[in-house]
Amino acid sequence: MRRLILLFAGLGMMLNANAQFSLGGAPQKPKVTGRITTVILDSLTKKPIDYASVSLIKAADNKSINGGVTDEKGKVVLQNIAPDQYKLSVGFMGYKTKSISVKTTPEKPDLNAGTIYVSPTESNLKEVSIVGEKALIENKVDKLVYNAEADITNAGGDATDVMRKVPMLSVDINGNVQLRGSSVRVLINGKPSGTMANSVADALKMIPAEQIKSVEVITSPSAKYDAEGSGGIINIITKKKTAEGVSGSLNTSAGTRSNNGAFNLNAKTGRLSLTGNLGVNHAYPQNSKVVVFNSSVVDGVTNTVSQNGFSKWSRVGYNGSAGMDYDFNSYHNISSTVKFNRFSNGGPGSSDILTNNVFSQNIRDMDMGFNNMDWNVDYRKTSKKEGEELSVSAQLSRGRNTSDFTNRFVSEGVPDFTLIGGNTGKNNEYTLQTDYTYPFSKTTTLETGLKGIFRNIISDYDQNAQDFDYDQNVGSAYGVLGFKLTKKITAKAGLRAEYTKIDGLAGNILPFKNDYFNLFPSLVLSQTLKGMTTVKVSYNRRIQRPSLFYLNPFRNESDIYNPMQGNPGLSPELSDNIELGYSTFIKGSVINASVFYRNTKNVIESFIRPIVEDGVNKNLTSYTNVGTSQSYGFNVFGSYNPKPKWTLMANFGMNTYDVSNANNNINTGTFVNYTAFARSAYALSGGWSTELWGVVNSPRRTFQGKTDAMYFYGGAVKKEILNKKATIGLNVLNPFSRDLNIKTVNNTATSSQNTDIHYPLRSFGLNFSYNFGKLKFTQKKSIKNDDLKKKSKVEWVAEEYNK
Repeated sequence: MRRLILLFAGLGMMLNANAQFSLGGAPQKPKVTGRITTVILDSLTKKPIDYASVSLIKAADNKSINGGVTDEKGKVVLQNIAPDQYKLSVGFMGYKTKSISVKTTPEKPDLNAGTIYVSPTESNLKEVSIVGEKALIENKVDKLVYNAEADITNAGGDATDVMRKVPMLSVDINGNVQLRGSSVRVLINGKPSGTMANSVADALKMIPAEQIKSVEVITSPSAKYDAEGSGGIINIITKKKTAEGVSGSLNTSAGTRSNNGAFNLNAKTGRLSLTGNLGVNHAYPQNSKVVVFNSSVVDGVTNTVSQNGFSKWSRVGYNGSAGMDYDFNSYHNISSTVKFNRFSNGGPGSSDILTNNVFSQNIRDMDMGFNNMDWNVDYRKTSKKEGEELSVSAQLSRGRNTSDFTNRFVSEGVPDFTLIGGNTGKNNEYTLQTDYTYPFSKTTTLETGLKGIFRNIISDYDQNAQDFDYDQNVGSAYGVLGFKLTKKITAKAGLRAEYTKIDGLAGNILPFKNDYFNLFPSLVLSQTLKGMTTVKVSYNRRIQRPSLFYLNPFRNESDIYNPMQGNPGLSPELSDNIELGYSTFIKGSVINASVFYRNTKNVIESFIRPIVEDGVNKNLTSYTNVGTSQSYGFNVFGSYNPKPKWTLMANFGMNTYDVSNANNNINTGTFVNYTAFARSAYALSGGWSTELWGVVNSPRRTFQGKTDAMYFYGGAVKKEILNKKATIGLNVLNPFSRDLNIKTVNNTATSSQNTDIHYPLRSFGLNFSYNFGKLKFTQKKSIKNDDLKKKSKVEWVAEEYNK
C-alpha cells in the first residue's frame, strides 16, 4: 500500500508540475494560433491520395515551418499555425508538385483550404486507378494492422470470426485468442474494457463484425503500455468517423447461422463531435453433438462414464456506445464515451449416460448472461511546441455475469434427481491515468506517466451467499525515451514499474493476500535500409494476471461428470520476449518476417483431476500454474498483386510448445504449433468484387493433452449500388461441412477424458450496407510525435510505408 500511495503522490506532483506546461515553469506566450485543413485528390479520378506530403512555407522568407502527410481520405491538418501569409506545397511521387497561397488572421486563425487537385505525371497515368486504395494488411514500425472493414467476407460474423483472419493470431473453438501461442491483452479503441476482464472469448462474441474498423497486433509493446498480456496486445478499433455535418452507416446481415445489425451515427459541427452506435446479434439455436468418455482407476478398479447427447444453444445480444469530443481551442480537448453491452447464451440439452454400463439420462438447461458498462473521460492539453502533450484519463467499468443451470437425472427404478446451480459474478474497475510527452528535439522524445487500477470481483452463489471476494489494485509508472542512435538507427528504450496488491476471501478458506512488485524493461532498435526496407530488434517483459474466468471458485456442474471450477490461488505469468523483424515494400508487394524467443514462468493452463463425490467418479477441470515454457517461432506475411485488380496474400506462423516443472516432474517435450492464412481478392468491372480465404490452426497442446486442428474457409461476392453509397453481397463459411468436428484428449496418471464435439458452423448469408451523410472529412485534433516538416518527399513516403 505504501508503494501505491507513493505512486499517486507522484501523480499529483506531476499534474502540478505541468500546470504551466513547460519545463522550468516558464509561462506560455499569449499568442493566437490556429490550424489549416486541406484534402488532396487526384485530378483525373477524383480519388484521395494518401501519404502525399504537404509543406507549409512562409511567404515572407520562403522557409518551411510546418508539414504533414495525408491519411487514407487524402486529408491533412496542420496544427499550431501563427496568423500569417503562407504557401501550401503538395508533392507525391508520380504527381506534379502544386502550390497555393493561403492566409490566416488573428480573427480567423482556423482555415479550411478546401480541396487541392494534383495531376499525375505521364509515367503514372496508367496506374492512377489504384492510388489511395487501402490495403487489407498494413505493416507499421510497432504493429501490424488488419483493416477488417476492407474485408467483405466479414459480413454476418462477430469479432471472433474477424480474429481468425488476423495474421499471427490463433483462435480456438471456444473463442480464446492467442498470439504466437501465448495470452494477449485485448483493448477496445486503445482502452481496457471490463467486458474483456471477465472473459475475452465471451466478450468477442458480443461485437458484430460490421462494427470493427481494424485490428492492431502489437507484438513488442513499449513500457508505455500496460504490461498485461504475455504475448502482446490486440487493439480492436471500432468504426467512427469525424465528418462535418451528419453522417452514418447501416449494416445488416441475415444468414443460416446468425443475424447481425449495426448502426453508426456521427455529427460534427465546428469543434464539437458526437458519435453513437448500436449493434445487435442473434445466433439461431442449433444442435451441437457432444460425446464424452471418462475413465478412471480407483482402488485398482476401472470406472467408466460414457455420455452421448446434444446441446441446443442460441445467442442473443446487443452493444452500443455514445461519445462526445470537444476542442475548447487549439490546446485543450475533452472527450467522453459510454459503452454498454448485454449478451446471453444457452439453451436445453440432453445426454444418454452409461455409468459402468448402467443406463441413465440427463435432461439439462443452461443460461449464461453477460452485462457490462464502461465510461471514460479524457482530457488532453497540447502546446505550441509540436509533440508536447499532457493527458489525464479516468474510466469506470462495471460488469455483471450470471450462470444458471438445471440438471434432471432419470434412471429406471430410481426417483428422479434434480441438481440446480446458479452464480452471479460482479466485476468493478476504477482507473486513473496521466501521460506526458515532451520532445527535447526533432529526434529525441520523452514519454512518461502514472496509472492506477482498482479492481473488485465478487462471486455470489448458493442462495446468494457471498463465497468469493477478490480485490486487485495495480499502481504503475513508466518512462520511455525515443532517440536517434545513428543517422539510420532509431531507438526507443523504456522501463515500467508495477506494484500489485491482492486481497481475497474464498468460501471457508482463510483470507489470502499476495503483493508483488515488478519491473518491465523494453527496448526497440529500428534501422531503415535502402529503399523501403526496415529491420528492427526488440525486447520486453510482460505479465498475464488471471481474470475472473480463471479465479472464480464457483463449481459449474452443468455436466455433473465433468465439473469446472476456477482457482483463486493462481499466480500471474511472467514472460521475457525477444523479436527480430524485417519488412520491405517492393513495387506494390509487401513482405514482413519475424523470428522470436519467449520465456514464460508460471504458465497458466487448464487441467483435469479425478475426484470421487457421493460415490460418483468425476473429472474436475480447473486451472494451475503448470511450470515454465520456452518458445521459439517465426512469422512470414506477404502480399502480391499479379494484376492491378487482383490481390494475393498469405501468412504463416510457427512456434514451439514445451512446459517443464522439476518440482512436479512435468516435462512435455517439444511440439510445434502453426497457423496459416491465405486470401485472394479480385475487383471486377461494374462495382463487383470477389474474395476467397482459408485459415488453418494446428492441433493445440497442453501439458495433459491435445485438441484437434481447425479449418475455416469461405468466400464472398459484393456489388456496389446506389451510386456507391451502398453494397449488397453474399457470404459463405465452411460450405462443404455443416459441423466443425473437434476432439480433445486429456490424460492423467489414473484417468482420461475424451471429448468429441460437433459445432454447427456452416453458414450462408446475405448482407447489405449503406452510408449516408456528408463526406467532408476533418481530422480530430491530435498530436503526432513524428516531425516530418524537414524531410524530403521520398523520405516521407518511405517512412510512412515502413510503419
